Amino acid sequence: MMAPPHSPDRILALDALRGIAVIGIVGMNVHAFALPGPAYYNPLSYGAVDAADYRVWLASFIFIEDKFRTLFAMLFGAGCLILIERGGERPWRAHYARMIVLFAIGLVHAALLASNDILRAYALAGLALPLLAGLSARALVTVGLGLLMVHLALGLTAFGSVLVDFHVKHSGSDALLWAERQFGRDPAAIAALLEQGREGFAERVVRRSLGIPAQLATLFASLPLNLAAVALGMGLWKGGMLKGEWRTFHLQRLAAGCALASLPVLLGLAGWLVVQGFPAALVGPVALVISAPFDTLLGMAYAALAMAFLARDSALTRRLAAVGRLSLTNYLMTSVILAAIFASWGLGLFGEVTRWQALVLGLVPVVAMLVWSPAWVARLGQGPFERLWRAGAKALS
Repeated sequence: MMAPPHSPDRILALDALRGIAVIGIVGMNVHAFALPGPAYYNPLSYGAVDAADYRVWLASFIFIEDKFRTLFAMLFGAGCLILIERGGERPWRAHYARMIVLFAIGLVHAALLASNDILRAYALAGLALPLLAGLSARALVTVGLGLLMVHLALGLTAFGSVLVDFHVKHSGSDALLWAERQFGRDPAAIAALLEQGREGFAERVVRRSLGIPAQLATLFASLPLNLAAVALGMGLWKGGMLKGEWRTFHLQRLAAGCALASLPVLLGLAGWLVVQGFPAALVGPVALVISAPFDTLLGMAYAALAMAFLARDSALTRRLAAVGRLSLTNYLMTSVILAAIFASWGLGLFGEVTRWQALVLGLVPVVAMLVWSPAWVARLGQGPFERLWRAGAKALS
């Protein structure tokens, strides 16, 4: 089937980039659905039985983990700015209405399907847009980089006691025991998480709904990092890069610079964890804090490469653009498909697969997106959840 024609008021490469972002997120989300929580960061926790699993962890850590989340957040910031720039009556009221509805969708998504939902975090970051929208492209990039440093400082402070106790070999400390439960190989914690992952649908909804207030602390802790990506996306839009205005040479130079600044450090961090034997006290800070600036740089490299090589109107670009036009629906439907594979009310494969097997099963929602998105866009245009978001925001504003 041919990909649908693209609307003249849309930027083909930008939609295709959004499609790449939502596809890339599957690469890590599949492990959140398939394995106990600590295994998301630590291959020794669970699900690694041979060399292929460690290679999958290494590739994910360097090329996937948080890179596509960052890219998605950048595109979210650019998308919000596009809508604000189009104006209309009461643009800020309409913007806040969109954020409220998006947060509500995220709450339902987190309770029913995915506790690691990112929509809530993006909606909270979107509330700060009035402080950023009037800034120049250079100022927005500066703010984004500054917020990354804030995330780094706050994160290292939060993990300070863990790192200190690890350094002085205080093995029985509360901080190290907490880290072991969150990022390590604590047998009791893994057993409890395996049992929890096999609970029934109604039981899970009740548990996750009751845990929503506690999740707010985590959402606010992630605000500097997510807002950094949002600000960078706004800056790249104002600077013309995401508008498709940069020459290919400049895009390639940006991608090369970001890759050269990030890949050696990410390789070094991965090597550090391997040499140290994946201690939980290091896994958490490395995955959540220390790698963040370099994840962001590599996400920017992906954006530049996509804008350079997807600007040409081709069947692949149009198919990816269709996926991107339905990014909200595809993000949510990915959770539906992964739940159907791993949850107890589906095939029940949670905790039953290795890391590389989980990654292969992650191809199921990717293929589904690539197949159904062009057909939907060609016949109906907006996706069902895009329509819901738009209708809800219109009702509120």
